[in-house]
Amino acid sequence: MKKIIVWFRKDLRIHDHAALFEAAQQGCIIPVFIWPSEQEFEYADSIAAKWSLHQSLISLRQNLAAKGIPLIIRKGNIQKELLQLIKETSADAVFYNRCYEPFMVQSLFEIEIQLSKSKIEVQSFHGNLLYQQFNILNKNHEPYKVFTSYWKRTMQEHVSTPYAIPKMTSTLATLPASLEIHELQLLSTNSLESRLDQHWEIGEQEAISHWTEFLEYGLNKYERYKDFPSAQATSLLSPYLVWGNISVKSIWHSIQSHEIQGPSTETFLRQLVWRDFAYDQLIHFPTMPIKPLREAYNTFPWEGSSSDFNKWKLGQTGYPLVDAGMRELLATGYMHNRVRMVVASFLVKHLLVPWTEGSKWFTQKLIDFDVANNAMGWQWTTGCGIDSAPFFRIFNPVAQGKRFDPNGDYVRQWIPELKNLPQKFIHKPWEASQEILALAHLELGKDYPFPIVEHNFARKRALQAYNLIKKA
Repeated sequence: MKKIIVWFRKDLRIHDHAALFEAAQQGCIIPVFIWPSEQEFEYADSIAAKWSLHQSLISLRQNLAAKGIPLIIRKGNIQKELLQLIKETSADAVFYNRCYEPFMVQSLFEIEIQLSKSKIEVQSFHGNLLYQQFNILNKNHEPYKVFTSYWKRTMQEHVSTPYAIPKMTSTLATLPASLEIHELQLLSTNSLESRLDQHWEIGEQEAISHWTEFLEYGLNKYERYKDFPSAQATSLLSPYLVWGNISVKSIWHSIQSHEIQGPSTETFLRQLVWRDFAYDQLIHFPTMPIKPLREAYNTFPWEGSSSDFNKWKLGQTGYPLVDAGMRELLATGYMHNRVRMVVASFLVKHLLVPWTEGSKWFTQKLIDFDVANNAMGWQWTTGCGIDSAPFFRIFNPVAQGKRFDPNGDYVRQWIPELKNLPQKFIHKPWEASQEILALAHLELGKDYPFPIVEHNFARKRALQAYNLIKKA
């Protein structure tokens, strides 16, 4: 019987796993996960995402073990470890689901050349996105640069039916050496990890249960309340999609077959396609995580200070909505999407700190850090991406707070020192009188900072900087 290595990467599940299913139909399977030693791997610096990976591997190992199948775990140079495993198991083939991060693409190119030389069968499958990305091109056979056009084009494509969990066999008499999950050293001594334990349960079954509950009780409220951070109206699925605890195709099909359809349905589906759009850009523009897609921004006159950057990171800017978001991130590894746009805009346009610095911080702290989504989000907010909000769209953090956190519930949750402020001043405490501040037991400059920059001044300065690259 053919022996097939199923190489797991960002698809740590057994449901709707194309490579696993097809391998199980053709022979006995040898599930393998290899953590790369190369520091240029996009997730190497992501403290929160590596914590999530640790939990995901525990889940995958348990689910495979329940089927009588061991998971082989290695660490090191991917090509070397894969070739060694082929030798140790006498494997005939390697099956895997495609990934699109630049490091993964480059390492895979080299691996496939070596496997071909060794006459090892290689099969890759479409498994981690909704659509086959190279099929989604405009009339000029070029990638789409506007999401609305991309969305309309994808509506002409079919999302393939999810694969069932297959019956699996393994005929290995002697198991190859395998690391324990803790030996990958994915966990650090960072205090963020203890807080993540309090807020998240990561794994395949947890992801499916979480999605099932949202589909039944939350989806109908999504359109109306998704932009209000205190409403808890979003799916919170992104941490489960990072390492593939749940299949995005299975999410798509479960929505389409759900008995209740309404405006929330299309809005949510658009978010799933937005994720594909991010990967479409990453595939065609692999430097997107580190370089602006609009060349003019290469000469943008960034002049932000490290002091202001540190205050932003710690949630000490003096703007409550911004600070609430940054503190939520520090406490939970997560931040509501509307607030992400506000804090990113504030860093780039109010403080003139390069977007790449904010992107690096998110890389470290976000439990749902995803190379494509993170890069596209920062380029969108900055205005330097191919389908971006224009730079001159500068969020007023006070106005954003009044609109999307009108009662101040979100701010009070994450900035308890402001909890006693009246609603009128919750997003602009500096306008409160000394009497009101005293009644709220709040001393500005001591308990909570004054704004580190005045909005109108920052807006004018940002537009002046933008005009310099427009003229260049």
